[in-house]
Amino acid sequence: MRRGGEIRKERRRGEREPGLLAQLRRPPGGRDARIMLLAQFLDRAGTGVWAAACVLYFTFVIGLDAGQVGLLLGASGVAGIAGSPLAGHLADRFPVRSLLIGAHLLRLVTLCLLLVVTDFALLLCVVAVTHLGDRAAKTLEMLFATRVAGERRATYQALSRSSANAGYALGAGLAAIGLAVGTRGAYHVLILANALSFLVAAALVWRTREPRGHGLVAAPSPVPASVTAATEAAAPAAGRSPWRDRGYLRFVLLDIPMNLDDSILGIGIPLWLVSRTSAPHELIPAFLVINTVLVVVLQLRVSAKVRDAHGATGAVALYGLTMLLCCGLLAAATGGGVWAASAALLAAAVLATAAELMRSVSSWELAVSLAPREARASYLGVAGMAQSVQKSAGPLLLTGVVMAVGPAGWLGLGAAVAGLSLLQRRAGRKRLEELAVPSTAPAPASA
Repeated sequence: MRRGGEIRKERRRGEREPGLLAQLRRPPGGRDARIMLLAQFLDRAGTGVWAAACVLYFTFVIGLDAGQVGLLLGASGVAGIAGSPLAGHLADRFPVRSLLIGAHLLRLVTLCLLLVVTDFALLLCVVAVTHLGDRAAKTLEMLFATRVAGERRATYQALSRSSANAGYALGAGLAAIGLAVGTRGAYHVLILANALSFLVAAALVWRTREPRGHGLVAAPSPVPASVTAATEAAAPAAGRSPWRDRGYLRFVLLDIPMNLDDSILGIGIPLWLVSRTSAPHELIPAFLVINTVLVVVLQLRVSAKVRDAHGATGAVALYGLTMLLCCGLLAAATGGGVWAASAALLAAAVLATAAELMRSVSSWELAVSLAPREARASYLGVAGMAQSVQKSAGPLLLTGVVMAVGPAGWLGLGAAVAGLSLLQRRAGRKRLEELAVPSTAPAPASA
């Protein structure tokens, strides 16, 4: 018996996924995936530079007031909503590789225009187009990855998020140097650094090969692929236009609140600390550090737990519970002293990051698995709108409603997200059953 137990333990150890560095050297998809991960790392490093400097650049170099900066960034967020469905629509008709290179070059041009444009109306257009290209590039990157990684797309997604977070951290660190100098020339150097990252990323993408299957995305299925392809025409989700597929649109609509962890971590927790708690302001950078470190270290392990669509529906429900606990801690942070408030806020940041880890896997896995195979590029483009809508509406929800109500607002938000996550879990499993049931009915007759 003891020998058998040792054999089972050794077998389990042998089945474990390699570590992060080993996976980065040999990612799902091979050479092309490795090049794409490097391109994403450099892209995100440049984006991190600009994200850390843009508000100060518009304020102190261009001379915009707070209202104009808010309108500028808000309009860019709204423009970004169109980026994902546009990219998905075009990916059904043109090579993903060429479209991604075009998105990088588009952002390169618009970033360079910021060096010379000072008129507010022109700035509005330039920043909006930049953000649209940014959202389109992210969708195209995931389409590329899903095609080259196939059924191991969850592992690739984890590697992508780990490298992206490392890139953001590097970019923010580089931006700190320029911000410390604070001159117009230093800000221009930061803009050029971001533009250079887009140029290098485009060159790296050019070295890859176009993934197979225009408009197609490989996905694991509970039934053989030949049977699935024959039965999806009878399934409710088989319409080629995602805009006419009410079941899929319901998934996308419910996925919007499943992205609120992003706004809570980046906006809600820092503003709540400053306005309603006695915790020291110096604690705010720790939230970003916690998020970056945990995502880099744990994303691969979390993704290994979600191997199919049914696992993703379970992760959605766990996301809601985690967000409920996070919001509960934020509500409780106002009732104690400095140490109690600090501990509650740090724990809330950890829980928000844990929710992000689960959401990053479950949202994309369900977006792929719930879409008809023949039109997945278009469907995934629509699914990408959920994150863009949240980035535009999430901050307004937190600052205008949740924080205005007070601790009860956080409790209400947590309960709402938890309830919607259960609804998303139920709807996702029902749709998976609808896609699978028709494939099993003809079996006796064919036998």
